[in-house]
Amino acid sequence: MTQLVAGVALMVVAPITAPLPGPAATFLFAGGLVLVLRNSHYARVRFARAKRRFPKIGALLDRVMRRPSALRRRERDAARVDL
Repeated sequence: MTQLVAGVALMVVAPITAPLPGPAATFLFAGGLVLVLRNSHYARVRFARAKRRFPKIGALLDRVMRRPSALRRRERDAARVDL
């Protein structure tokens, strides 16, 4: 529960830090998103639906967050191409 609250807090703080120079807001938001996705079933379901609706953005987010499921999917797709 604490990690979920911390993730939401990071996601709320990210837009506030956006005007500052540097990519701090991007890292804060990504870190918050990772914490929320790891601790909320509802968020995981919504994220999966959004990835299906917008596959290019979903693939980019998976790559940036280094999600294990994305790595397995990429390896599986590479093995299919080799056949």
